[in-house]
Amino acid sequence: MAASSRTVQTFPSVSLPSAAGGAPVEVALIAQLGIGAGDRLIADAGARQASHAEFLHALDEPSARLGAMHLMHGDASSLYSFVVGPGGHPFHRHATPRTFMAVSGSSGAELRFSTVGAADLDRDLGEFVDALRVVTVPPDCLFTVRFGSGTWHQFRPRKADHPALFALSCHTNELGGDLDPLQRNLILANAASIPALTDVLPEAVQTLLDGTSRSEIPTVALTLHAGHASMATAACSLIRDRVGRLRRRLPGRTDGYLGRTESRRTVTSHRKQPAGSLLDAALPVSRSHDDCVCVILSPREVRLATSAGLLAQVLEGFIENRPTGVSRLMALRNLLIAPLKLRTSPMGCPVSSLLSTDRSCLYAGRFPVLAQQSDAYSAQVLLGADDRHLVFRSCVRVNIHSDGSAHVSLGTRVSTRNLFGWLYMAAIDLAHRRYVAPSLLRMAVDHAVAPELAKPCSTLSNPPLATR
Repeated sequence: MAASSRTVQTFPSVSLPSAAGGAPVEVALIAQLGIGAGDRLIADAGARQASHAEFLHALDEPSARLGAMHLMHGDASSLYSFVVGPGGHPFHRHATPRTFMAVSGSSGAELRFSTVGAADLDRDLGEFVDALRVVTVPPDCLFTVRFGSGTWHQFRPRKADHPALFALSCHTNELGGDLDPLQRNLILANAASIPALTDVLPEAVQTLLDGTSRSEIPTVALTLHAGHASMATAACSLIRDRVGRLRRRLPGRTDGYLGRTESRRTVTSHRKQPAGSLLDAALPVSRSHDDCVCVILSPREVRLATSAGLLAQVLEGFIENRPTGVSRLMALRNLLIAPLKLRTSPMGCPVSSLLSTDRSCLYAGRFPVLAQQSDAYSAQVLLGADDRHLVFRSCVRVNIHSDGSAHVSLGTRVSTRNLFGWLYMAAIDLAHRRYVAPSLLRMAVDHAVAPELAKPCSTLSNPPLATR
Protein backbone atom coordinates (compact mmCIF):
# COMPACT_ATOMS: atom_id res chain seq x y z
CA MET A 1 0.00 0.00 0.00
CA ALA A 2 1.02 3.65 -0.29
CA ALA A 3 3.38 4.86 2.42
CA SER A 4 2.01 8.39 2.79
CA SER A 5 -1.18 10.41 2.47
CA ARG A 6 -2.13 13.98 1.68
CA THR A 7 -5.40 15.85 2.11
CA VAL A 8 -7.34 17.22 -0.88
CA GLN A 9 -10.39 19.48 -0.84
CA THR A 10 -12.09 17.99 -3.86
CA PHE A 11 -12.64 14.51 -5.27
CA PRO A 12 -9.64 12.31 -4.39
CA SER A 13 -8.24 11.28 -7.78
CA VAL A 14 -5.22 9.95 -9.58
CA SER A 15 -3.96 10.19 -13.16
CA LEU A 16 -1.57 7.43 -14.20
CA PRO A 17 0.57 8.30 -17.27
CA SER A 18 0.58 5.78 -20.08
CA ALA A 19 3.83 3.88 -20.59
CA ALA A 20 2.95 3.67 -24.28
CA GLY A 21 2.43 7.41 -24.63
CA GLY A 22 -1.36 7.18 -24.90
CA ALA A 23 -4.15 8.61 -22.77
CA PRO A 24 -3.65 8.36 -19.00
CA VAL A 25 -5.69 6.21 -16.62
CA GLU A 26 -7.88 8.44 -14.46
CA VAL A 27 -9.72 7.34 -11.31
CA ALA A 28 -11.70 9.66 -9.01
CA LEU A 29 -13.73 9.06 -5.86
CA ILE A 30 -17.05 10.90 -5.83
CA ALA A 31 -18.91 9.92 -2.66
CA GLN A 32 -19.34 7.18 -0.08
CA LEU A 33 -22.72 5.50 0.27
CA GLY A 34 -24.39 4.15 3.42
CA ILE A 35 -22.81 1.31 5.37
CA GLY A 36 -23.14 -1.93 3.41
CA ALA A 37 -24.95 -0.18 0.55
CA GLY A 38 -22.45 -1.30 -2.09
CA ASP A 39 -23.16 -5.02 -1.76
CA ARG A 40 -26.91 -4.37 -1.66
CA LEU A 41 -26.83 -2.13 -4.73
CA ILE A 42 -24.72 -4.62 -6.70
CA ALA A 43 -27.10 -7.46 -5.80
CA ASP A 44 -30.19 -5.49 -6.86
CA ALA A 45 -28.69 -3.98 -10.03
CA GLY A 46 -27.15 -7.33 -10.97
CA ALA A 47 -30.54 -9.04 -10.72
CA ARG A 48 -32.16 -6.38 -12.93
CA GLN A 49 -29.27 -6.65 -15.38
CA ALA A 50 -29.74 -10.43 -15.59
CA SER A 51 -33.33 -9.89 -16.78
CA HIS A 52 -32.33 -7.46 -19.53
CA ALA A 53 -32.95 -8.50 -23.13
CA GLU A 54 -29.26 -8.03 -24.01
CA PHE A 55 -27.76 -9.68 -20.95
CA LEU A 56 -24.59 -11.76 -21.39
CA HIS A 57 -22.51 -13.65 -18.84
CA ALA A 58 -18.99 -14.19 -20.17
CA LEU A 59 -15.39 -13.70 -19.00
CA ASP A 60 -16.58 -13.44 -15.37
CA GLU A 61 -18.18 -10.09 -16.24
CA PRO A 62 -21.99 -10.23 -16.53
CA SER A 63 -23.09 -7.32 -18.70
CA ALA A 64 -25.98 -5.82 -20.65
CA ARG A 65 -26.07 -3.34 -23.49
CA LEU A 66 -28.44 -0.62 -22.29
CA GLY A 67 -28.08 1.67 -25.28
CA ALA A 68 -26.98 0.69 -28.78
CA MET A 69 -25.31 2.92 -31.37
CA HIS A 70 -27.23 5.21 -33.72
CA LEU A 71 -24.91 5.16 -36.72
CA MET A 72 -27.58 6.62 -39.00
CA HIS A 73 -27.36 9.77 -36.86
CA GLY A 74 -23.56 9.74 -36.70
CA ASP A 75 -23.49 8.43 -33.12
CA ALA A 76 -21.08 5.51 -32.60
CA SER A 77 -21.38 5.52 -28.81
CA SER A 78 -23.11 2.90 -26.68
CA LEU A 79 -23.92 2.32 -23.03
CA TYR A 80 -23.38 -0.85 -21.01
CA SER A 81 -23.80 -2.06 -17.46
CA PHE A 82 -21.51 -4.70 -15.99
CA VAL A 83 -20.80 -6.45 -12.71
CA VAL A 84 -17.51 -7.76 -11.36
CA GLY A 85 -18.22 -10.37 -8.72
CA PRO A 86 -16.30 -11.86 -5.78
CA GLY A 87 -13.87 -13.70 -8.06
CA GLY A 88 -12.85 -10.63 -10.01
CA HIS A 89 -12.35 -10.94 -13.75
CA PRO A 90 -9.33 -11.71 -15.97
CA PHE A 91 -6.85 -9.12 -17.17
CA HIS A 92 -8.03 -7.87 -20.56
CA ARG A 93 -8.09 -4.88 -22.91
CA HIS A 94 -10.34 -3.19 -25.48
CA ALA A 95 -9.49 -1.51 -28.78
CA THR A 96 -11.44 1.63 -27.86
CA PRO A 97 -11.38 3.97 -24.84
CA ARG A 98 -13.60 3.38 -21.84
CA THR A 99 -15.30 5.74 -19.41
CA PHE A 100 -17.47 4.40 -16.61
CA MET A 101 -19.02 5.24 -13.27
CA ALA A 102 -19.16 2.49 -10.67
CA VAL A 103 -20.12 1.60 -7.10
CA SER A 104 -17.70 -0.57 -5.15
CA GLY A 105 -18.76 -3.50 -3.01
CA SER A 106 -18.63 -3.42 0.78
CA SER A 107 -14.99 -4.54 0.93
CA GLY A 108 -13.81 -2.01 -1.65
CA ALA A 109 -12.23 -2.67 -5.02
CA GLU A 110 -8.76 -3.08 -6.42
CA LEU A 111 -8.27 -1.65 -9.92
CA ARG A 112 -5.17 -2.90 -11.76
CA PHE A 113 -3.89 -1.25 -14.95
CA SER A 114 -0.97 -1.82 -17.29
CA THR A 115 -0.48 0.71 -20.07
CA VAL A 116 2.29 -1.21 -21.83
CA GLY A 117 2.34 -0.79 -25.62
CA ALA A 118 1.88 -3.73 -27.96
CA ALA A 119 5.38 -3.40 -29.44
CA ASP A 120 7.02 -3.25 -25.99
CA LEU A 121 5.06 -6.30 -24.83
CA ASP A 122 6.11 -8.26 -27.91
CA ARG A 123 9.76 -7.39 -27.22
CA ASP A 124 9.77 -8.12 -23.48
CA LEU A 125 6.97 -9.62 -21.39
CA GLY A 126 8.47 -7.95 -18.33
CA GLU A 127 7.39 -4.58 -19.70
CA PHE A 128 3.83 -5.52 -18.69
CA VAL A 129 4.79 -5.76 -15.02
CA ASP A 130 6.93 -2.61 -15.21
CA ALA A 131 3.91 -0.65 -16.45
CA LEU A 132 1.54 -2.19 -13.88
CA ARG A 133 -0.17 0.10 -11.36
CA VAL A 134 -2.86 -0.51 -8.72
CA VAL A 135 -5.53 1.89 -7.46
CA THR A 136 -7.58 0.86 -4.44
CA VAL A 137 -11.10 2.17 -3.84
CA PRO A 138 -12.77 2.04 -0.40
CA PRO A 139 -16.01 0.15 0.40
CA ASP A 140 -19.44 1.39 -0.72
CA CYS A 141 -18.06 4.19 -2.88
CA LEU A 142 -19.18 5.92 -6.06
CA PHE A 143 -16.20 6.46 -8.34
CA THR A 144 -15.26 7.13 -11.97
CA VAL A 145 -12.69 5.53 -14.25
CA ARG A 146 -11.39 6.58 -17.66
CA PHE A 147 -8.62 5.02 -19.74
CA GLY A 148 -7.43 4.93 -23.33
CA SER A 149 -7.41 2.35 -26.10
CA GLY A 150 -5.49 -0.85 -25.45
CA THR A 151 -5.12 -0.36 -21.68
CA TRP A 152 -4.85 -3.71 -19.91
CA HIS A 153 -7.04 -3.77 -16.80
CA GLN A 154 -8.39 -6.08 -14.13
CA PHE A 155 -10.86 -5.36 -11.33
CA ARG A 156 -11.40 -7.44 -8.21
CA PRO A 157 -12.72 -7.01 -4.67
CA ARG A 158 -10.34 -6.39 -1.82
CA LYS A 159 -11.95 -9.34 -0.01
CA ALA A 160 -13.06 -12.36 -2.02
CA ASP A 161 -16.41 -12.77 -0.23
CA HIS A 162 -17.73 -9.47 -1.60
CA PRO A 163 -18.50 -8.33 -5.16
CA ALA A 164 -16.05 -5.85 -6.61
CA LEU A 165 -18.32 -3.34 -8.35
CA PHE A 166 -21.29 -2.51 -10.50
CA ALA A 167 -20.63 -0.06 -13.36
CA LEU A 168 -22.28 1.95 -16.11
CA SER A 169 -19.81 2.15 -18.97
CA CYS A 170 -19.89 4.53 -21.91
CA HIS A 171 -18.14 3.35 -25.08
CA THR A 172 -17.66 6.77 -26.63
CA ASN A 173 -16.71 5.47 -30.09
CA GLU A 174 -17.23 1.79 -30.82
CA LEU A 175 -15.54 2.16 -34.21
CA GLY A 176 -12.37 3.80 -32.87
CA GLY A 177 -9.08 2.02 -32.17
CA ASP A 178 -7.36 -0.97 -33.71
CA LEU A 179 -10.30 -3.33 -34.27
CA ASP A 180 -9.92 -6.69 -35.93
CA PRO A 181 -12.25 -7.40 -38.92
CA LEU A 182 -14.60 -9.61 -36.88
CA GLN A 183 -15.06 -6.96 -34.20
CA ARG A 184 -15.62 -4.23 -36.78
CA ASN A 185 -18.26 -6.28 -38.58
CA LEU A 186 -20.09 -6.98 -35.31
CA ILE A 187 -20.08 -3.28 -34.46
CA LEU A 188 -21.32 -2.25 -37.93
CA ALA A 189 -24.14 -4.78 -37.54
CA ASN A 190 -24.98 -3.18 -34.16
CA ALA A 191 -24.46 -6.61 -32.58
CA ALA A 192 -21.46 -5.85 -30.39
CA SER A 193 -21.10 -6.85 -26.74
CA ILE A 194 -18.46 -6.40 -24.05
CA PRO A 195 -17.13 -9.98 -24.43
CA ALA A 196 -16.95 -9.64 -28.23
CA LEU A 197 -14.86 -6.47 -27.86
CA THR A 198 -12.44 -7.98 -25.33
CA ASP A 199 -8.91 -9.36 -25.72
CA VAL A 200 -7.72 -11.49 -22.78
CA LEU A 201 -4.15 -11.32 -21.47
CA PRO A 202 -1.87 -13.93 -23.11
CA GLU A 203 -1.18 -16.96 -20.92
CA ALA A 204 2.58 -16.34 -20.83
CA VAL A 205 2.07 -12.82 -19.47
CA GLN A 206 -0.47 -14.08 -16.92
CA THR A 207 2.07 -16.67 -15.69
CA LEU A 208 4.66 -13.93 -15.25
CA LEU A 209 2.13 -11.78 -13.41
CA ASP A 210 1.17 -14.62 -11.07
CA GLY A 211 4.79 -14.85 -10.01
CA THR A 212 5.03 -11.13 -9.19
CA SER A 213 4.86 -10.14 -5.53
CA ARG A 214 2.01 -7.81 -4.57
CA SER A 215 4.48 -5.55 -2.77
CA GLU A 216 6.38 -4.93 -6.02
CA ILE A 217 3.44 -3.20 -7.68
CA PRO A 218 3.13 0.61 -7.13
CA THR A 219 -0.20 1.32 -5.47
CA VAL A 220 -2.31 4.44 -4.90
CA ALA A 221 -5.00 4.29 -2.21
CA LEU A 222 -7.92 6.68 -2.61
CA THR A 223 -10.08 7.25 0.48
CA LEU A 224 -12.69 9.62 1.84
CA HIS A 225 -13.05 11.11 5.33
CA ALA A 226 -9.77 9.69 6.68
CA GLY A 227 -6.34 8.55 5.48
CA HIS A 228 -5.96 5.05 4.15
CA ALA A 229 -3.78 3.85 7.04
CA SER A 230 -5.78 5.48 9.85
CA MET A 231 -7.64 3.62 12.58
CA ALA A 232 -10.87 5.33 11.50
CA THR A 233 -10.55 3.92 7.97
CA ALA A 234 -9.72 0.45 9.34
CA ALA A 235 -12.75 0.51 11.66
CA CYS A 236 -15.02 1.80 8.88
CA SER A 237 -13.84 -0.95 6.53
CA LEU A 238 -14.47 -3.62 9.17
CA ILE A 239 -18.02 -2.40 9.87
CA ARG A 240 -18.87 -2.06 6.18
CA ASP A 241 -17.49 -5.54 5.54
CA ARG A 242 -19.80 -7.13 8.15
CA VAL A 243 -22.87 -5.03 7.38
CA GLY A 244 -22.43 -5.49 3.63
CA ARG A 245 -22.54 -9.27 4.02
CA LEU A 246 -25.75 -8.98 6.04
CA ARG A 247 -27.48 -6.56 3.66
CA ARG A 248 -26.57 -8.67 0.66
CA ARG A 249 -28.40 -11.63 2.20
CA LEU A 250 -31.58 -9.70 2.95
CA PRO A 251 -34.39 -10.24 0.43
CA GLY A 252 -34.68 -7.43 -2.07
CA ARG A 253 -37.12 -6.35 -4.79
CA THR A 254 -35.86 -6.08 -8.32
CA ASP A 255 -39.04 -5.08 -10.11
CA GLY A 256 -39.39 -1.62 -11.62
CA TYR A 257 -42.18 0.54 -12.96
CA LEU A 258 -42.73 2.97 -15.80
CA GLY A 259 -45.48 5.47 -15.18
CA ARG A 260 -47.17 7.91 -17.49
CA THR A 261 -49.22 10.82 -16.26
CA GLU A 262 -52.63 11.49 -17.76
CA SER A 263 -52.57 14.45 -20.12
CA ARG A 264 -54.85 17.49 -20.04
CA ARG A 265 -56.08 16.69 -23.53
CA THR A 266 -59.67 17.89 -24.03
CA VAL A 267 -62.27 15.13 -24.37
CA THR A 268 -65.76 16.09 -25.52
CA SER A 269 -68.84 14.00 -24.73
CA HIS A 270 -71.93 13.36 -26.85
CA ARG A 271 -75.10 11.39 -26.15
CA LYS A 272 -75.50 10.24 -29.76
CA GLN A 273 -73.21 8.27 -32.03
CA PRO A 274 -71.77 9.94 -35.16
CA ALA A 275 -73.30 9.02 -38.50
CA GLY A 276 -71.97 5.83 -40.04
CA SER A 277 -70.93 4.23 -36.76
CA LEU A 278 -70.72 0.44 -36.72
CA LEU A 279 -72.91 0.60 -33.61
CA ASP A 280 -75.96 1.42 -35.71
CA ALA A 281 -75.99 -2.00 -37.34
CA ALA A 282 -74.66 -3.96 -34.36
CA LEU A 283 -77.01 -2.64 -31.67
CA PRO A 284 -79.61 -0.36 -33.28
CA VAL A 285 -81.59 0.25 -30.07
CA SER A 286 -80.22 1.09 -26.65
CA ARG A 287 -82.40 0.29 -23.69
CA SER A 288 -80.12 1.82 -21.09
CA HIS A 289 -77.00 3.64 -22.20
CA ASP A 290 -75.63 5.46 -25.26
CA ASP A 291 -72.61 7.78 -25.26
CA CYS A 292 -69.66 8.89 -27.32
CA VAL A 293 -66.44 10.66 -26.30
CA CYS A 294 -64.13 12.33 -28.80
CA VAL A 295 -60.63 13.80 -29.04
CA ILE A 296 -59.24 16.05 -31.78
CA LEU A 297 -55.59 15.62 -32.79
CA SER A 298 -53.74 18.45 -34.52
CA PRO A 299 -51.91 17.87 -37.85
CA ARG A 300 -48.62 18.07 -35.93
CA GLU A 301 -49.67 15.16 -33.72
CA VAL A 302 -51.03 13.10 -36.61
CA ARG A 303 -47.97 13.72 -38.80
CA LEU A 304 -48.23 11.36 -41.77
CA ALA A 305 -50.19 8.60 -40.03
CA THR A 306 -52.94 6.79 -41.90
CA SER A 307 -56.35 6.31 -40.34
CA ALA A 308 -55.80 2.55 -40.10
CA GLY A 309 -52.34 2.96 -38.56
CA LEU A 310 -53.52 5.55 -36.07
CA LEU A 311 -56.45 3.35 -35.06
CA ALA A 312 -54.07 0.44 -34.41
CA GLN A 313 -51.98 2.69 -32.14
CA VAL A 314 -55.11 3.80 -30.26
CA LEU A 315 -56.19 0.18 -29.73
CA GLU A 316 -52.71 -0.63 -28.45
CA GLY A 317 -53.01 2.37 -26.14
CA PHE A 318 -56.14 0.94 -24.51
CA ILE A 319 -54.06 -2.11 -23.55
CA GLU A 320 -50.66 -0.58 -22.83
CA ASN A 321 -51.60 2.75 -21.24
CA ARG A 322 -54.50 2.13 -18.89
CA PRO A 323 -55.75 4.79 -16.45
CA THR A 324 -54.83 3.70 -12.93
CA GLY A 325 -58.14 4.90 -11.51
CA VAL A 326 -60.16 2.90 -14.03
CA SER A 327 -58.09 -0.21 -13.31
CA ARG A 328 -58.83 0.17 -9.60
CA LEU A 329 -62.54 0.60 -10.25
CA MET A 330 -62.53 -2.55 -12.38
CA ALA A 331 -60.74 -4.49 -9.64
CA LEU A 332 -63.42 -3.38 -7.16
CA ARG A 333 -66.21 -4.25 -9.62
CA ASN A 334 -64.73 -7.70 -10.27
CA LEU A 335 -64.60 -8.35 -6.53
CA LEU A 336 -68.21 -7.28 -5.96
CA ILE A 337 -69.70 -9.28 -8.83
CA ALA A 338 -67.60 -12.42 -8.27
CA PRO A 339 -70.49 -14.26 -6.50
CA LEU A 340 -72.77 -13.52 -9.48
CA LYS A 341 -70.43 -15.22 -11.99
CA LEU A 342 -70.59 -12.32 -14.40
CA ARG A 343 -67.93 -11.48 -16.97
CA THR A 344 -64.79 -9.89 -15.47
CA SER A 345 -61.84 -8.04 -16.97
CA PRO A 346 -58.86 -6.00 -15.72
CA MET A 347 -59.61 -3.35 -18.36
CA GLY A 348 -62.38 -0.78 -18.59
CA CYS A 349 -65.51 -2.49 -19.94
CA PRO A 350 -65.92 -0.49 -23.22
CA VAL A 351 -62.63 -1.91 -24.56
CA SER A 352 -62.23 -5.04 -22.42
CA SER A 353 -62.90 -7.37 -25.36
CA LEU A 354 -59.46 -6.39 -26.73
CA LEU A 355 -58.18 -9.02 -24.28
CA SER A 356 -60.42 -11.72 -25.72
CA THR A 357 -58.90 -15.05 -26.73
CA ASP A 358 -61.14 -15.19 -29.82
CA ARG A 359 -58.86 -14.84 -32.88
CA SER A 360 -61.54 -15.31 -35.57
CA CYS A 361 -61.58 -11.61 -36.53
CA LEU A 362 -58.44 -9.53 -35.99
CA TYR A 363 -57.73 -5.91 -36.76
CA ALA A 364 -54.16 -5.19 -37.90
CA GLY A 365 -53.45 -8.88 -37.38
CA ARG A 366 -53.48 -8.66 -33.58
CA PHE A 367 -56.56 -7.01 -32.05
CA PRO A 368 -59.69 -9.19 -31.62
CA VAL A 369 -62.74 -7.28 -32.88
CA LEU A 370 -66.34 -8.07 -33.81
CA ALA A 371 -66.28 -6.05 -37.05
CA GLN A 372 -64.07 -3.54 -38.86
CA GLN A 373 -64.30 -0.99 -41.65
CA SER A 374 -61.71 1.31 -43.20
CA ASP A 375 -60.94 3.48 -46.20
CA ALA A 376 -58.35 6.12 -47.02
CA TYR A 377 -59.57 8.63 -44.43
CA SER A 378 -61.58 6.64 -41.91
CA ALA A 379 -61.16 3.44 -39.90
CA GLN A 380 -63.35 1.93 -37.19
CA VAL A 381 -63.70 -1.31 -35.26
CA LEU A 382 -66.53 -2.82 -33.24
CA LEU A 383 -65.83 -4.24 -29.78
CA GLY A 384 -68.14 -5.76 -27.21
CA ALA A 385 -69.44 -8.80 -25.36
CA ASP A 386 -72.67 -10.43 -24.21
CA ASP A 387 -73.27 -11.04 -20.52
CA ARG A 388 -76.10 -12.39 -18.38
CA HIS A 389 -77.39 -8.95 -17.44
CA LEU A 390 -76.54 -6.82 -20.50
CA VAL A 391 -75.11 -6.63 -23.99
CA PHE A 392 -72.61 -3.89 -24.80
CA ARG A 393 -70.94 -2.77 -27.99
CA SER A 394 -68.24 -0.15 -28.45
CA CYS A 395 -66.96 1.55 -31.57
CA VAL A 396 -63.46 3.00 -31.76
CA ARG A 397 -63.13 5.25 -34.78
CA VAL A 398 -60.49 7.47 -36.42
CA ASN A 399 -61.31 10.08 -39.09
CA ILE A 400 -58.51 12.09 -40.72
CA HIS A 401 -59.63 15.43 -42.13
CA SER A 402 -58.40 17.30 -45.19
CA ASP A 403 -56.40 19.74 -43.04
CA GLY A 404 -54.39 16.85 -41.53
CA SER A 405 -56.14 16.82 -38.17
CA ALA A 406 -57.82 13.69 -36.81
CA HIS A 407 -61.01 12.92 -34.93
CA VAL A 408 -60.74 9.92 -32.55
CA SER A 409 -63.88 8.66 -30.84
CA LEU A 410 -65.01 5.93 -28.47
CA GLY A 411 -68.73 5.21 -28.58
CA THR A 412 -70.53 2.79 -26.28
CA ARG A 413 -74.05 1.42 -26.49
CA VAL A 414 -75.64 -0.92 -23.92
CA SER A 415 -78.83 -2.96 -24.05
CA THR A 416 -79.95 -4.42 -20.72
CA ARG A 417 -81.43 -7.90 -20.49
CA ASN A 418 -83.14 -7.79 -17.11
CA LEU A 419 -83.88 -5.64 -14.07
CA PHE A 420 -80.47 -6.26 -12.58
CA GLY A 421 -78.83 -5.01 -15.76
CA TRP A 422 -80.95 -1.86 -15.67
CA LEU A 423 -80.04 -1.22 -12.03
CA TYR A 424 -76.37 -1.93 -12.76
CA MET A 425 -76.25 0.62 -15.58
CA ALA A 426 -78.15 3.19 -13.52
CA ALA A 427 -75.48 2.86 -10.83
CA ILE A 428 -72.47 3.30 -13.13
CA ASP A 429 -73.92 5.59 -15.82
CA LEU A 430 -72.59 8.87 -14.43
CA ALA A 431 -69.13 7.50 -13.62
CA HIS A 432 -68.89 5.94 -17.06
CA ARG A 433 -69.80 9.15 -18.90
CA ARG A 434 -67.72 11.55 -16.83
CA TYR A 435 -64.67 9.48 -15.93
CA VAL A 436 -64.28 5.95 -17.33
CA ALA A 437 -64.83 6.58 -21.05
CA PRO A 438 -63.00 9.96 -21.19
CA SER A 439 -60.01 8.58 -19.25
CA LEU A 440 -59.76 5.46 -21.41
CA LEU A 441 -59.77 7.48 -24.62
CA ARG A 442 -57.44 10.20 -23.35
CA MET A 443 -54.77 7.72 -22.23
CA ALA A 444 -55.11 5.63 -25.40
CA VAL A 445 -54.64 8.70 -27.58
CA ASP A 446 -51.63 9.76 -25.50
CA HIS A 447 -50.09 6.39 -26.31
CA ALA A 448 -50.94 6.71 -30.00
CA VAL A 449 -49.14 10.04 -30.16
CA ALA A 450 -46.05 8.79 -28.24
CA PRO A 451 -46.10 4.95 -28.11
CA GLU A 452 -42.37 4.72 -27.42
CA LEU A 453 -42.95 5.92 -23.84
CA ALA A 454 -44.82 2.72 -22.97
CA LYS A 455 -42.78 0.07 -24.80
CA PRO A 456 -40.32 -0.74 -21.98
CA CYS A 457 -43.17 -1.36 -19.52
CA SER A 458 -43.07 -5.16 -19.41
CA THR A 459 -45.83 -5.31 -16.80
CA LEU A 460 -48.29 -4.16 -19.47
CA SER A 461 -46.86 -5.96 -22.50
CA ASN A 462 -48.59 -9.23 -21.65
CA PRO A 463 -51.83 -8.22 -19.92
CA PRO A 464 -54.05 -10.86 -18.32
CA LEU A 465 -56.83 -12.08 -20.58
CA ALA A 466 -60.44 -11.20 -19.98
CA THR A 467 -62.61 -13.98 -18.66
CA ARG A 468 -66.26 -14.71 -19.10
